[in-house]
Amino acid sequence: MRKKLICTLFIMLLILCLSGCSSKNNGMKDGFYTAEMSEYSHGWKEYLCIMVKNDTIVYAEFNAKNPSGYIKAWDNAYMKNMYTVNGTYPNEYTRNYVAQLIETQNPDQVDTISGASNSADNFDRLSRAVIEQAKKGDSATIVVE
Repeated sequence: MRKKLICTLFIMLLILCLSGCSSKNNGMKDGFYTAEMSEYSHGWKEYLCIMVKNDTIVYAEFNAKNPSGYIKAWDNAYMKNMYTVNGTYPNEYTRNYVAQLIETQNPDQVDTISGASNSADNFDRLSRAVIEQAKKGDSATIVVE
């Protein structure tokens, strides 16, 4: 009886482990993948870069750059102005969106942050595009309309 119980528990544990290893994103290839918006908005062009390992997004960077390449999250004056008006700022919401994507592995499960809804829309479009690139294994930067 005891051996049967231990064997049953072992099999259940094995099934749980194997189901946890199932593909979450339908076969993403290992590597780095980048998508960027086609146009600048208010002087910034948003982009998303992900790193995939074993069909899992293990790293992501979402931000925006101006034409000279300066990163939006580094702009303290912009941060202060945006925080005063919207209650959030780029260094906060970009990290939040990325953390949600890494945790859920699913753009459908990333919640919009109040005050950063335009960036949320772009993040959704960029994350879907970059995941499609990862499924193809195409590391070329994709431009999103």
